[in-house]
Amino acid sequence: MSAPPIKVLVIDDEPPIRKLLRMGLSTQGYEILEASNGKTALEKLSEDPALIILDLGLPDIQGHELLRTIRARNEAVPIVVLSSRGDEAGKVQALDLGADDYLTKPFGMDELLARLRAALRHQLQIQGERPVFRAGDLSVDLVRRIVKVGERDVKLSPKEYDLLRVLVQHAGKVLTHRFLLRELWDELTDAQYLRVYVRQLRQKIEADPERPQFVLTETGIGYRLKAGD
Repeated sequence: MSAPPIKVLVIDDEPPIRKLLRMGLSTQGYEILEASNGKTALEKLSEDPALIILDLGLPDIQGHELLRTIRARNEAVPIVVLSSRGDEAGKVQALDLGADDYLTKPFGMDELLARLRAALRHQLQIQGERPVFRAGDLSVDLVRRIVKVGERDVKLSPKEYDLLRVLVQHAGKVLTHRFLLRELWDELTDAQYLRVYVRQLRQKIEADPERPQFVLTETGIGYRLKAGD
């Protein structure tokens, strides 16, 4: 007996975008629910979508307000936001409100599908957090606090390990500067502290810290750890 298709709620007021997403996602076996405005989107939540794609530019409800409402009703459902190019402040706000990821229009279908898979993996990881995380030749044992790159043991300071642990727990998800500062320090401090620790961590786990493969920079927004294998 095959598994039921994964329901994706597409919230976008542009018919061409909804058509593109409907065609691209349905060929991958997703079941598509559509909403052209915020009111319809809130009604569709009763159909329990497993994933939400949300355009922030809606005609009736401001996108960030809708995101806040959805999160209040469902803390777990992954939400991937669609936003206009260059709207860094809007992306940061959406991520701080609980979005799992964002894509800038125009976007490629292959990239969207990869982001959706990463968001679903992240949700499963939270539900039953794996004791050992692996991405390429990086492995992080969250129980024994052992970090390896290939066969090489990596020695991290307590704060470097805390940073990596938070990234691992949210692998594949964009974490804003503000979120990381709040997680790693009791109170918000200068983002320069975070940049220092990211640089130190990269020196220890990246083959080429100037061209990182694991800890990726989201310019003006924060950082993302490459999704696990």
